[in-house]
Amino acid sequence: MSEPSRSRRYVVPGRVELVGKHVDYAGGRSLTCAVDRAIHVRATAIDEPVLKVGDGGRRGRVVMPLSPNAKSGWPRWATYVSAVARRFARDFPHARRGVQVKLRSDLPPSAGLSSSSAFIVAMATALVDANEMEQDARWREAVPDLLARAEYFAAMETGAPFGPFAGDEGVGVRGGAQDPIAMICGADHAASQFSYIPARLERRVPWPIEMVLVIGVSGVKATKTGNARRQYNRASDAMRWLVARWNTETRRDDATVAAALAADTAASTIIERLAKAGGGGFEGRYLAPRFDQFREECEVIVPSVGDALARGDYAALGRFVDRSQELAERALGNQVPQTIHLARSARTLGAVAASAFGAGFGGAVWAMVPASDAERFEAEWRTGYAAQFPQYAEKSKWLVTKPGPPVREETA
Repeated sequence: MSEPSRSRRYVVPGRVELVGKHVDYAGGRSLTCAVDRAIHVRATAIDEPVLKVGDGGRRGRVVMPLSPNAKSGWPRWATYVSAVARRFARDFPHARRGVQVKLRSDLPPSAGLSSSSAFIVAMATALVDANEMEQDARWREAVPDLLARAEYFAAMETGAPFGPFAGDEGVGVRGGAQDPIAMICGADHAASQFSYIPARLERRVPWPIEMVLVIGVSGVKATKTGNARRQYNRASDAMRWLVARWNTETRRDDATVAAALAADTAASTIIERLAKAGGGGFEGRYLAPRFDQFREECEVIVPSVGDALARGDYAALGRFVDRSQELAERALGNQVPQTIHLARSARTLGAVAASAFGAGFGGAVWAMVPASDAERFEAEWRTGYAAQFPQYAEKSKWLVTKPGPPVREETA
């Protein structure tokens, strides 16, 4: 291996999921964009097999060995460091160059912008480059392109198997690959429609130059620990269970099951029977609405929002996004009073469209508004929220963003 550049700088953006709630881990599709808020990384290769991470916005400093047995301790965010170090060391045991990572961020944590996935992507990118993995035959075979890289980094976080590599516990959240894909494979000034398992780019939709996204962060933390993690995994596991059962009954393979499940009219009959019987630890009254949400989100809402955005039909865009939010509240069950209020009040105040996004069970709401009206809108949105939920006023955050470029290395 040649001697790589010792120090590199990266920008790892957050992402907004416009529509496509809780579908990626079951092979659905979503419309996402990277944003112009990001984690800024300085990574320095070191000649010892450790991952050293210092984060200006988090307490403590973590030093984690590149070992298949790496375990997290204190602080809590060391869980993410250990997940990357453990997986990389196990899958590529010959890559022994470590890295020292220093981070600063204007990406608010626990806000739905997927700061945790951005953190994983930042550390993993630094390790891959420090070890010049693009020149490594085993890496190129397992991770041949950017989509595969994003899926592999997602597997580090979720603990899912990837290609020839077995899975592990990850960070304990059984999600999918949507977030790293949006960050690594997105495009500047555009929303991107991806489908999953396997990941495919279906189309780019140019973002209207006159529009911005105003983000209202509720102050209810969308953490991936404790009860929030259990609720998230319940939503994930229910859809996976339905897919697996439907797959068994129809003898379809996992690579095509999601598209077929969403399109095949016979699926409804099978799902209704499975839902009535219950199973997998899930009540039937939860399974049927969950399937309906998955199907409508993937087959109707995501493509319709993309079409409306492409032709500048903001009335239709707003209607379909409203429907996505309604299904999240009624069928997916991942909304809290604060995010419900933010979505509805945004529309009342004149947003073209507004929806909660991310894992749910807290987090944030995006609102699409004209750039010329963003200042007025943000002020009124914030004031109304503080009046409705005064106990969350100090914890809430408000920012204006727009679709930005994907992960990139800074040269200066």
